[in-house]
Amino acid sequence: MAQRVVLAYSGGLDTSVAVRWMIENYGVEVVTVACNLGQEGDWEGLQAKAFAAGAIEAIVVDCQEEFADEFLAPSLKANALYEGEYLLGTSIARPLIAKRLVEIARKTKADAISHGATGKGNDQVRFELGAYALMPNVKIIAPWREWDLLSREKLMRYADQHGIPVDGAKRKGPPPYSMDANLLHISYEGGILEDPNYAPDDSMWRLTVSPEKAPNKPQVIELTYKHGDVVAIDGVRMSPAKVLTHLNTLGGKHGIGRLDKVENRYVGMKSRGCYETPGGTILLSGHRAIESITLDREVLSLKEDLMPRYARLVYNGYWFSPERELLQGLIDASQATANGKVRLKLYKGTIMCVGRESKTDSLFDTRIATFDDDGGAYNQADAGGFIKLNALRLRIAANLKNERAAKATPARKATSKKKA
Repeated sequence: MAQRVVLAYSGGLDTSVAVRWMIENYGVEVVTVACNLGQEGDWEGLQAKAFAAGAIEAIVVDCQEEFADEFLAPSLKANALYEGEYLLGTSIARPLIAKRLVEIARKTKADAISHGATGKGNDQVRFELGAYALMPNVKIIAPWREWDLLSREKLMRYADQHGIPVDGAKRKGPPPYSMDANLLHISYEGGILEDPNYAPDDSMWRLTVSPEKAPNKPQVIELTYKHGDVVAIDGVRMSPAKVLTHLNTLGGKHGIGRLDKVENRYVGMKSRGCYETPGGTILLSGHRAIESITLDREVLSLKEDLMPRYARLVYNGYWFSPERELLQGLIDASQATANGKVRLKLYKGTIMCVGRESKTDSLFDTRIATFDDDGGAYNQADAGGFIKLNALRLRIAANLKNERAAKATPARKATSKKKA
């Protein structure tokens, strides 16, 4: 039986009830942990809620720079998109939270961790896989998989019976959807969004204006890359977290980064989510542009082949797995030459690369690529042999096909004469 539990705490109804429920049902002391990943929050108010629910300690940890540098940057270097669209904003945050839970569990001598994820979603998998990878013998308490408080009404009744404070706004009725925010994105799901044919009202989006309402004048920005990371915007050096914050503002202003997606959860069901990722969408476009001139063709092709596998690993919760770390080593090695500058034009929900250069690592050789006289840098006659060698298998197959057709023709003629 656990004696002390560290709970990933959001300050919402679910995790506030979870504090008291674990005290009652497990007889444990509860330490709450809230990670600041760049989302807005009243952190002092959140701590007060935790204490009111019965926590013995309420910890708030600022993880913004670590999140941007050690979790988002590696994923963005991989150009990771789950099912070709989703930039993994929620998925990539969970392993960091799991890491913090384990660190604080060790520090506070807790022997269990807990979270407020439901038994239907991906987050339970991500939290627990991360925790087991870092603390193999840790105990897990997942209230949603145990309690019978399976409706909002039951949770509210439990809170009232146990004196757990609930925001006045939440008493007026359930929110139309749930939200999860961090430096990379805001996600919206559940409620009215559970109908995949329902078009969300424009007022739902928090980070971005509608592309139709974005400025009529485009804006060109310059990103400076060092080993695949953006280190400056328009010549101004910034930390990883500041880069994302700044690009979120610029992208939001121009209506960039909205996504409405039906995705396949790891647990087996389809779900619909809406995502705003303005800064991440800009970073993805810029990163592909710098790679286009600094990475070898086959290296780039290999990265593109591996990207879906990498994205699935992150989405499904295997951040701390040996296979993800192996892939990361390959990806990081490819970024040694991803240095230079990229200019992007932002306009009404779109991003267009209008310039890219690398003074140290560009593989774009204008002497060879030019359509004008190249002064002998490239012998065009060499292309003939190159084409013939690559056509060899096609020619062999075509000759065999023609031989088979020729042998079959006399037999068909003989059959026709007999019938006559």
